[in-house]
Amino acid sequence: MSEFSIAVTQSNFKKEVLSAKVPVLVDFWAQWCAPCRAVAPTLDELAQKYQGRFAVAKVNVDEDPDLAAQFGVLNIPTLIFFKGGQEVDRVVGVQPKSQLDAKIQKLTGS
Repeated sequence: MSEFSIAVTQSNFKKEVLSAKVPVLVDFWAQWCAPCRAVAPTLDELAQKYQGRFAVAKVNVDEDPDLAAQFGVLNIPTLIFFKGGQEVDRVVGVQPKSQLDAKIQKLTGS
């Protein structure tokens, strides 16, 4: 976890994601997942770049399997974009930084 991302669990998901004032990317990941670790630095960079206009939240699927099941997460990393409490986009697997950046720009209007 970095200073630019929020650890999210079933108990704080509504507050941190669904009620967030800014768009949120939720990263469903696990410690043992090499692709998840590979995408983490990119997510940190984007969270820092868009700080205050966009947030990155991380859900550890081993610690919170019910939350992963609730959103139909079958493979990790799964990145789900939320805006106004609704899922608006989803990608599975490692994505190029440019692709994620473009999705965030679209959501933030920047």
